[in-house]
Amino acid sequence: MKPVTLALPSGDVGLDFGDCPLDLDATLPGSGPWEVEIGFGKGRYLLRRALEDSGTRFLGIEIALKYQRILTRRARRRGVGNLATLRGEALLVLASVLPRHFARTVHVYFPDPWPKARHNRRRLFDPESVDLVLDLVAPGGKLCFATDFLEYGALVEELLRSFPGLDVQRIDGVWPDGARTNYEAKYIEEGREILRLEAFPRAERAAFHPRGREGVLVGYSTELEGEPEGVPTTVGS
Repeated sequence: MKPVTLALPSGDVGLDFGDCPLDLDATLPGSGPWEVEIGFGKGRYLLRRALEDSGTRFLGIEIALKYQRILTRRARRRGVGNLATLRGEALLVLASVLPRHFARTVHVYFPDPWPKARHNRRRLFDPESVDLVLDLVAPGGKLCFATDFLEYGALVEELLRSFPGLDVQRIDGVWPDGARTNYEAKYIEEGREILRLEAFPRAERAAFHPRGREGVLVGYSTELEGEPEGVPTTVGS
């Protein structure tokens, strides 16, 4: 199992999976709402939002150690106290580390589309994994998504629109607050087309996508039978 590292304003912490799901209020004390970005890259958007809105707590998830270090160094240098980051594989973090339904907003911008067919199952947005992303969203919250890979974007839009209990809308033009990542700013300057979506889970949202339900439940049952007690699986429950 790949290690997961938590970077806080006060220092780095190696996570013990026996203590998961993570106690977020102990991680960043306060009563403000949470926002999460999955795959934050160099962290331009997360850092800006944390500086602009000190009453909100922000959590970033990124697999690349160098990017976690870049954002952590910049945040600590500026004295940012409302931002934490998790380094680890996103699906593992979503399934085994984080609690459910805690984030006011979940941001996913320009994720790897894994265009080769044999790699499709690594996608964050797949019938058997999309529930992990949506499970982060608190009641009344939303998911924000953007990609320049339009073929993949169309698949994500169809996947979200076919998820029972989820309302989806396209965003025409740029986000109200402007470009949210370095990639987005670059692509806007180049005139590249970008697909932007917002999704709002209803209270009666289904637990799994209809096309992924069987695979998730079978995988969950199989892994429970094969894993030692106390070892988290990487599928939703």
